[in-house]
Amino acid sequence: MNSELLLKLARFLQIPNLVRKILAVVVALVIGVMPCFFFTGKQAADKYMLEGDAVFAETAGPKWTAGFGSAVLTPEDITADTYYIAGYYTNNPAQGVLDDMAARAVYLDDNTGRGGVVLCAVDCVGISRADINAIRKIVIESGEIPGLKSINVAATHSHSAIDTQGIWGKAFYSTGRNKAFMQALRQKTAQAILAAYRDRRDGSLYIGTAETEGLQTDLRTPVEYSKTLTRIRFAPADGSPATYLVNFACHPELLGKNTKQVSADFPAYMGREIERQTGGAHFVYFNGAIGGMISASNIMEVYDNPDFDCVQYTMDFGKTLGELVMGIDNETPVAPLVNIKTRGVTVPCDNFMLVLARFLGVLNNDMAKNPGGTSASVFTEVSYMELGVKQVGMFFIPGELYPELVSGRFLPAAEASLGFDADYKVLSQMSDCRHQFVMGLCNDELGYIIPDNDFYLHEWLPYMNIPKDAFGREHYEETNSTGPGTARAILEAMDGLISSVR
Repeated sequence: MNSELLLKLARFLQIPNLVRKILAVVVALVIGVMPCFFFTGKQAADKYMLEGDAVFAETAGPKWTAGFGSAVLTPEDITADTYYIAGYYTNNPAQGVLDDMAARAVYLDDNTGRGGVVLCAVDCVGISRADINAIRKIVIESGEIPGLKSINVAATHSHSAIDTQGIWGKAFYSTGRNKAFMQALRQKTAQAILAAYRDRRDGSLYIGTAETEGLQTDLRTPVEYSKTLTRIRFAPADGSPATYLVNFACHPELLGKNTKQVSADFPAYMGREIERQTGGAHFVYFNGAIGGMISASNIMEVYDNPDFDCVQYTMDFGKTLGELVMGIDNETPVAPLVNIKTRGVTVPCDNFMLVLARFLGVLNNDMAKNPGGTSASVFTEVSYMELGVKQVGMFFIPGELYPELVSGRFLPAAEASLGFDADYKVLSQMSDCRHQFVMGLCNDELGYIIPDNDFYLHEWLPYMNIPKDAFGREHYEETNSTGPGTARAILEAMDGLISSVR
């Protein structure tokens, strides 16, 4: 009997339904017996979340003030202790360093008297809100930054950095997070933020863009992604080195699945090119909407060709991006005005594998037991920031957002795996700023944020096996998502947040 006939027989006997029911019972039992200390109350989860501006101002301040700070995160004992590389497989201990992991922070103030904002990027695959709140706690309780209204920490999403989430350890049931390393990361990142405040100086802010035709690809239908690289440049009035904030949507996974070296991937070499051309300018890289998944154009060579020189490709790709950053000639000044608002969001966690990982101590995301005690949710947050007077709108998203949730160009019902049209108010409809972009993996990492009309799960083992839909398309990303309700929860929270400040 062939596999198709066996599958038809199993469906006739309703075995897939039975398996799913058994899994549901197991999940309910696991959540039910979880002790209270595994869960977080909303008040505790939001304790160090600074809410920002109650209402967005429309009058610019007299001048910009900004500062930059950084810290190297790579441990000195990289081969003496065990540090797992995150992004591909479990049990992949680092055997050396290609380039350093770092935390880079910018402090920004419009001098309107409403307080400053921190934007920070960490070279890692992802960082939980629990860890980000620990960083915020250090900064806030230091008392060094008066009137601070927002602290935002994003992951660059490097697939060659040390595991900061936990799911790439020795085995699926053991965390890959090195306790001492994580403690040092939180402390050093907080110190980079404080250094940025101490470094502040007056100057001017500019925004410019470049189109990146041919550099990216989308490995999942629909082919939809932003080709725009955005550069925000702070030029100090005293002539000291400028600071470049770069936003570009692409998975930093160019070193490939067989890498044994710790690296920040292509953003490191983008930064080196910026530093080379400017004689020492600072840079911070923020990823964009990379769900789908958005990667470099030659990524299949990286994945499948054992003779492909991944290291050289990573360096060349980063250098090309650096040249694009430095070649921007359309920049315009940004008026000294920064508005930001943050709101906590409760996202249903249907992915029982993530719940199990939290139960085993592999993950440390803030989870709540839902009423009834048989299901769980994740506490996270969204933020929206504007620079200038309707000039720049920035959506801070806690995960890897599918680009169609920005543009609205979804798969139609006839092509979507679940056969219905997506119905969302998308991000591009929420802002009327001239420049708009997503800051991905910001203030949390929930995995892929997928439109519900194409959220397809394995018939027998949802969130465990990778299924193929009726069109023959694989749905890997669902196994690394909190669930089909995540996109709606995030978008509705963002829409409500923006409406509240107008």
